[in-house]
Amino acid sequence: MSANAFGSFFVPHDLESPIVGNADGPLAGLTAVVKDLFDIAGTRTGGGNPAWLAAQQPARTHAAAVAKILAAGATITGKAICDEFFFSGTGMNAHYGTPLNIRAPGRIPGGSSSGSAAAVAANACDFALGSDTGGSVRMPASYCGVYALRPTHGRIDLAGGMAMAPSFDTAGFFANAPGIARRVGAVLLDDKPVRAPISRLLVAQDALAVADAPVAALCREFLARAARALPKAAETTIAPDGFDIWREAFRVVQGRETWASFGGFVTRATPALGPGIKERMAYAATVTQPQAEAARRIVDATRAQLRAVVTPGTVVALPTAPCIAPPIDMSAEESEAFRVRVIRLGSPAVLAGLPQITIPVGTVAGCPAGLSFIGWAGGDEALLDIACATAKFCGIAA
Repeated sequence: MSANAFGSFFVPHDLESPIVGNADGPLAGLTAVVKDLFDIAGTRTGGGNPAWLAAQQPARTHAAAVAKILAAGATITGKAICDEFFFSGTGMNAHYGTPLNIRAPGRIPGGSSSGSAAAVAANACDFALGSDTGGSVRMPASYCGVYALRPTHGRIDLAGGMAMAPSFDTAGFFANAPGIARRVGAVLLDDKPVRAPISRLLVAQDALAVADAPVAALCREFLARAARALPKAAETTIAPDGFDIWREAFRVVQGRETWASFGGFVTRATPALGPGIKERMAYAATVTQPQAEAARRIVDATRAQLRAVVTPGTVVALPTAPCIAPPIDMSAEESEAFRVRVIRLGSPAVLAGLPQITIPVGTVAGCPAGLSFIGWAGGDEALLDIACATAKFCGIAA
């Protein structure tokens, strides 16, 4: 597919032609694009950096997620732009450009799965594969106004996908309609669901408090509208000591593991790195093993704390992102402040390894905003069912 067919969603080293899946199957007739993190046989995987791309050999086999959607009948039409080494939340790639957020012109699409989210929003495909380490599926879905799932850690096979911070890395996917999301989930999720009827809804008041007031109000209004499709809501505080201790633990462990993934290449090849990426990679190089071990103790405690609350049958509602998509021309200082705010809300599901679905619930100042539900470990299918059950309250056909 031409990189310009739908706008700047696709990498310059895009597929020469679509890869057609099986003639029948649960995804037959659907088109997909794939983040340039997943191997596609016969092509090189670039990870958002031209020097990394140049150093790679063509993949011999498809990544596991790619093979599954092809076997299920989907046709892959393109390789999507992503943030460089997946180390940003803006979706702005200094080498390949910024994918167009058609639903919020002049604003970022969010990252790092920027091209995947933007392509779905523009109806350039029916669904898209992405990855989420700290929010890289959920945040761009919110900014672009689409559905997306970050699964329970490990429930979607990441074999054949580039690693960033394996303690937190997950595959994930985007769709414009919840019914499509549920079909994709049935293909990609493993056969180890933990099934339970949803009987308890907790609304995270502390998460609403760190979001911009109009975003929080939109989330509350949607929960009121969708009350008939949900259990009776109760208020809760999910981060009694605040989100920043979780955010910092995530940042330290992510830094240590990202340097383990890419530090050797960065040191050896000295690739050109874009703004923000260069500084974060330099920070990652400084994280010590004792610092990482101390942070991992916080991660372990957080995981136990949240999993004790989000037991089978329980879901937690919170804003997906604290704000609408910022303008593309935000300053470096604004970009870093934005990253801090985003990781606050992105970190709970990440540290606990829990699934989180984001649904588009309306607009603020004409820009999309999302509401999320965090579910119990293995409760991914229940979250996809919530998306379908509440779809009519979003004005979207299931």
